[in-house]
Amino acid sequence: MTSTQAQRILKKNNQYSIKGSLWLECNGSRYFGPGPVELLTLIDETGSVRQAALQMGMSYKKASELVSTINENSVSPMVITKTGGNNGGGSVITPEAKKMIAFYAKLRTKFLRFLEAESKNLNL
Repeated sequence: MTSTQAQRILKKNNQYSIKGSLWLECNGSRYFGPGPVELLTLIDETGSVRQAALQMGMSYKKASELVSTINENSVSPMVITKTGGNNGGGSVITPEAKKMIAFYAKLRTKFLRFLEAESKNLNL
């Protein structure tokens, strides 16, 4: 069905919009999307998985599992974690992680433009 055909079915004088979520899957499971992007960004800002999780309202365990999943499904780690000690621990994201964040942002922009264009087509 085309947007024109859908217009014939939908009531006039209503505002319709098309919404959607965007994520990458790896072997059928969610791998990279808004949550991982936010987590990686916050790790970059705070230098800590724990602090990033806290800011997201996420448990440290869940954040740590997410970091493991991200790292396991990448050619090289996207997050490097140093265990605590005299100098303390910490985490950094790699250049590859920054590239994936940028790739996702670009893909999301295209996706949102598509949704907006299709929504306009419904409301002609």
